[in-house]
Parts: sequence; structure tokens; C-alpha cells
Amino acid sequence: MRATTCCIAGGGPAGMMLGLLLARAGVPVVVLEKHADFLRDFRGDTIHPSTLEVMHELGVLDDFLKLPHQKVRELVVQIDDVRVPVADFTHLPTRCGFIAFMPQWDFLNFLAERARRYPTFELRMRAEVTGLIEEAGRVVGVEVDTPEGRLEVPATLVIAADGRHSVVRREAGLRIEELGAPMDVLWFRLARRPEDAVGGLGRFTAGRLFIMLNRGEYWQCGFVIAKGTIDEIRQAGLEAFRAEVARLAAVPRDRVSDIRSWDDVKLLTVLVDRLPTWYRSGLLCLGDAAHAMSPVGGVGINLAIQDAVAAANILAAPLRDGSLSLEHLQQVQRRRLPATRIVQRLQILVQDRIVTPVLGSRARKLSVPLALRLLVRIPLLRRIPGRLVGMGVRPEHVRI
Repeated sequence: MRATTCCIAGGGPAGMMLGLLLARAGVPVVVLEKHADFLRDFRGDTIHPSTLEVMHELGVLDDFLKLPHQKVRELVVQIDDVRVPVADFTHLPTRCGFIAFMPQWDFLNFLAERARRYPTFELRMRAEVTGLIEEAGRVVGVEVDTPEGRLEVPATLVIAADGRHSVVRREAGLRIEELGAPMDVLWFRLARRPEDAVGGLGRFTAGRLFIMLNRGEYWQCGFVIAKGTIDEIRQAGLEAFRAEVARLAAVPRDRVSDIRSWDDVKLLTVLVDRLPTWYRSGLLCLGDAAHAMSPVGGVGINLAIQDAVAAANILAAPLRDGSLSLEHLQQVQRRRLPATRIVQRLQILVQDRIVTPVLGSRARKLSVPLALRLLVRIPLLRRIPGRLVGMGVRPEHVRI
């Protein structure tokens, strides 16, 4: 492959958004995605108001919202038989006062289609970054496995946007701080019927957390378990698991027949970590490669998009004129790290105060925590989590 100015490893939200923004600013950019398409179940489906605002700033919001999606204006959880409104998005200072639930592959395909309209953009699928090219301690490109064989892509800047198990980060030798997560998620599908509710469902019962995401023809289900308990669940047997799913999903037993074997149930390991340093000369980590988030609040995609927007705002001009320095990479981390720290602290607080007690509870019925009872009684308070979830701590806007 030919040399490029910016080579992005990973075609997830951070990588695709950054690729679009840089190409739009006239920067030659290549995005390398190891899979043949974006169709994977382990994808978050939430497009937050702040991300929808970015789409508006790019002038593509109306076209984007023509894609199938569900609007969620209020985040609600069910704690046993109590309905608890948690977050209100309708009062946010954005064009869209809602979260759009949309399969992430539709979101990524939309970004790719828009980016391809710019002559400086290239997306290579089935191109897996396996190593770095270095000269005198500086990263100057990547090694890539493709169906045509092993290639090298020289680049002025390499972006690691290849997720929480980032190969680029590992090859760069960047140190990770583990912050801990008390849970994992069992991920599977259930058929969806026309009479089913339109929106998703989050249900808390003693010892169990259960989530259902509407993906049109089926429900994508997340069965939250205490970390390290997967063997115990499997030993209890598939029939016991099906029965528990039917209870939590509030569906007849025949609806769980889609779970034919344990092969239909995938274990999603939850990680919460971050890099103390996101960069090296010629290399910058963004999104999950820089900070793996807990699924609490579903804000990982939001932060990844905001990382990409901030990086584009800071890096586009020096990449264009050839003046990129280590200081520019440091600026990106300085701008995004405080928001990352705050969100992760809040996630860990929720994990410690709500998730762990619920998963460990053996009571017949859960009591609603005081903080959540206040949200039920005082609707105005729901605007606070609405802003934190919907916009984040430091929303970013397109400046290029």
C-alpha cells in the first residue's frame, strides 16, 4: 500500500469518525479494519445526543435519521415491579433530545459511505494491523495482514483505534492501569414479535441484571453476571439458564428456544482500564484502546466519538502542513483525559453501589436505593444523569 499521512487501525466509532473528519479536512487517511464487514454482535447500539449533534455539525443528521432507529427520550430501569425513570434527555441543549438506538453496523456503514465521498479517504477491509514500523524510536507505519499477503503502510501518524484488546497499543509497549469491573455479560439473541414493546428493557431483580436491545427482528440480550461465575452458570445447565431468561425477559418458555446450546451464548468480558500515556512519537491511542469503559450508562461509544472529534480538531492542521509534533498528541490527551477519569469514577461508583449489591443479593425482593427513589419523586433531578449520559462531561464540537 502507498504511504499516507494518517493510518488508523480499527474501523469502530473512533476510527471511522476520525477518518471522516480528517478526510473532510483534506488530510490523506487510511482506515484499516480487520473484518470483512461491520456486522458483529458485540457492538453498542446507542447514539447519544452529543454524537447526533456532531452529525448535525457535519450536515448529515437528517440523512442519518432516515436509517431505522428507535428514539429513547427517557432512560428507565425496572427494579422488580417498580419502574424507575433514571435520566431525562428532553431538556438537553442539543438538536436531538433523545438517544437513538441503532445497530452500530448501520452507524459505521453510514460514516464509511460519507467518508468515501472525499478523495483523501481510503477504507481497507480484511486488513489486520499486526505490528509497527519504527525508526529511531518513532512509529512510522504499520505492518498489515491482508488476503493479498503481508503489507507495510508508512504513515506520518498511526492512530490506535483497535479496541480494548489493542494490538497496536501492545506493540507500542504502552502501560495499562486496570481499574476493575465486578461483572461480565452473557450476550445472545431472542426472536422479537410484532406485539413486543418497541423500546428496550433493563431489569434488576435480586442477583440478576438483564438488558434487552431492540434490533428489529430480534432482541439482543445481555445477561449480566458476577465476574468469574460463568462456570457455575454452565454447570447448572442450559435448561435452568433458559428458564431464568424467560423469567427476566417476561416471555413464555417457548420464546427462549433460540438458545439451542451454549454456543449461542457468548461471554463478553467487561474491562475498565486506561493508559496513563496515550501516545508515543508517531502514535496516538483513542477510544477503547486508550480507555476501556464499563457498560454502565452505555457511554463508551460517546467517549470514543468525542475523542475522535477532539483529535481531528487538534491534529488536522499540523497533519496537513507537515508540522505534527509530540506536543500535538499530548494536547489530545490533556483535553480528553479529565473527562475519561470522571466518567470512569462515576461508572465505578455505580458498579460498587448498585451493580455489585444487586448481583450479590439473595433477598426475595430488591429495595430501590435512596438515590433512585429521589429520581422517581423529583423529575427535575433526572436532568443531571440525562446530561452526564447524553452529553458527557466535556462534549466536543467539529471545529474544522
